Parts: sequence; structure tokens; C-alpha cells
Amino acid sequence: MGRNFKYCPLCGVPLIQSADGERIRNRCPDCDFVHYRNPLPAAGVLVRDAEERVLLVKRRYQPFRGMWVVPSGYVEEDEDIRVAAARELREETGIEADIGPLQAVESCFDDPRAVSVLILFEGRVKGGKLRAGDDAEEVGFFPLPELPEIAFSCQRRILGRLRGKSIPEP
Repeated sequence: MGRNFKYCPLCGVPLIQSADGERIRNRCPDCDFVHYRNPLPAAGVLVRDAEERVLLVKRRYQPFRGMWVVPSGYVEEDEDIRVAAARELREETGIEADIGPLQAVESCFDDPRAVSVLILFEGRVKGGKLRAGDDAEEVGFFPLPELPEIAFSCQRRILGRLRGKSIPEP
């Protein structure tokens, strides 16, 4: 998972492995660059309607094509986390929302593209028109007791807490 440099991105020298605290990391023997393999930040918005149903998106692409997720995605490096959450919601669902309080922060280890940390906010719809967009195949609101198959374990944990019980792994 993630990028594993073989050469120093600063000076081009082949990296060596060396101890760094309790971990072995790739390090440059010339300039002392250390390659830390950090998780990628992802942001999303948990939107509920008047009936307390949650807004979900059916994934159009792999990984987990055809499974459902809370509208979310990776944060760009120059983007505020709340702006990223609102952008992902708009791109995937057509919905504009006020981004509210923090709902959850979860480590996500089951995405084959990268390890990530999902930062999920509550959202209140303020406009837009519900439609499947960007990388969504379908969008819809679902009652918590009748959720479809959720793609990522971190999102299953979050939705499970909302239901007051755990959601089993697929």
C-alpha cells in the first residue's frame, strides 16, 4: 500500500533501511531524508434527511465497485478539510451542504490504494439537486436498519455506532 521510494526524492541517492525508533524506515545516506509512510487524509459528509435516513453513494469504480459509501474522498494538499468534505459531497451527489460538527475520525486499512484517515463531518443540505455524479453510480437515502452493503470497514464502524450496534464485516 502507498508509495515506497527506492531513491531519495531530494537528491536521487538509493535509500537504505535503518532503525528509526521502533520501526525500520528507508533513509538517504547522503542527505538524511527519511521516508515516513503516512496515511492519506480523506474527508466526507454524513447527511441525514428528516426521517434520519443517511445519504449514501454507490461506487462506480474499483476498489469496491457496486458497494455503498458515505460521500467522501481524498483531501488535496492545498485544501482545507471542511472544503474537501463539501467538495466531495457536491461532486458525488450534487448536494450543497453546510458542514457541521465532527462526526467521526477513523483509520481505514482496507483500501488497496492507500491507508487513510477518514474525517467525517455532519452536514445539513442547503441546496443542489440530488444526482449521481463524479465516481458515483447511484445515490440515495437509506434507513439505518436497512443499509446496503458498505464498502469500507471504517464506514461500517461509523454507521454501526449510529445504529447503536456493530455492522459485520463482509
